Amino acid sequence: MSYIITTLGNLVQQTAFFGLTWGNYLMVVVALVFLYLAVKKGYEPLLLVPISFGMLLVNLYPDIMLAIEDSSSGVGGLLHYFYLLDEWSILPSLIFLGVGAMTDFGPLIANPKSFLLGAAAQFGIFAAYIMAIFMGFPDKAAAAISIIGGADGPTSIFLAGKLGQTAYMGPIAVAAYSYMSLVPIIQPPIMKALTTKEEREVKMEQLRPVSKLEKILFPVVVTIVVVMILPTTAPLVGMLMLGNLFKESGVVKQLSDTASNALMYIVVIILGTSVGATTSAEAFLNLDTLKIVALGLIAFAFGTAAGVLFGKIMCKVTHGKVNPLIGSAGVSAVPMAARVSQKVGAQADPSNFLLMHAMGPNVAGVIGTAVAAGTFMAMFGVM
Repeated sequence: MSYIITTLGNLVQQTAFFGLTWGNYLMVVVALVFLYLAVKKGYEPLLLVPISFGMLLVNLYPDIMLAIEDSSSGVGGLLHYFYLLDEWSILPSLIFLGVGAMTDFGPLIANPKSFLLGAAAQFGIFAAYIMAIFMGFPDKAAAAISIIGGADGPTSIFLAGKLGQTAYMGPIAVAAYSYMSLVPIIQPPIMKALTTKEEREVKMEQLRPVSKLEKILFPVVVTIVVVMILPTTAPLVGMLMLGNLFKESGVVKQLSDTASNALMYIVVIILGTSVGATTSAEAFLNLDTLKIVALGLIAFAFGTAAGVLFGKIMCKVTHGKVNPLIGSAGVSAVPMAARVSQKVGAQADPSNFLLMHAMGPNVAGVIGTAVAAGTFMAMFGVM
């Protein structure tokens, strides 16, 4: 009888009820809210479902992220091994490979002025960097945090790893992916506040056709130019352009299909769950995390506003040929930000079609955020 009681007692002690803190329970609730937003509201489910489930797992069973050196058996937790691929910058680079294989650079090639809108939207990154410094973060941590303003999760993870800011990687990644998912909620009020109805109704001329030769040369030329100037951007820009070359060359359809489908989704699963698993209550529930979330939102809002304001300048300079709304797509949330530009424009005039015009700044924003990350790495002498 005593054996049975002892055995049952051991089983009870092994349950999670006795090991969890109030913080773990709070993070479980947060994970369930994220899961609700993904499943019920459809807010970027490909990102939020694995992130929220990783968050759920680590707060129910913290040892799933146990580092090898902390394990008595010499074996780490499952998601620790996934997380190492984030730290080593492997997964962010593979994400860029998939994004390149899925993306049409035609609108950017047809309208090179889009590069200016993509560059303007990066203002939020450098504004957040300055604010993070004033809020007491070390310079490298401030740089890693500021990239959230580009609404680019993979680049945020990449830079945090390269700058050795793994302690902040969880909050940075979750904030970046959360704001990517919430683009349709955050951006429209800013866009409407900074533009008039007449500006939102501006119709843009149809883009010129782009030849196959131009589409093939573009990734090669961009890689040479950008990597020559900022060699540290090679892992991101190089993989982005390689994926696009797969797509546009037309001779490696199998590689293009694999990069944009099977490989992309495998990487999203591993990256999403490992990012979510960095949000244990112990690591996430602190003042620095709140600061990072606030700075990320400010950076994202500044980036959106800067893109729209520069779009207004281009509208004036071109005598009403550029709709300022496409400037908000200069953040690198592809293609969500471009869709938001289309949606807000269509609300002003249902016959207005801005999607393809907005894809130019949107794609430029991806390149711009990678360049911003490379700039920070160059500033701190990180290779």
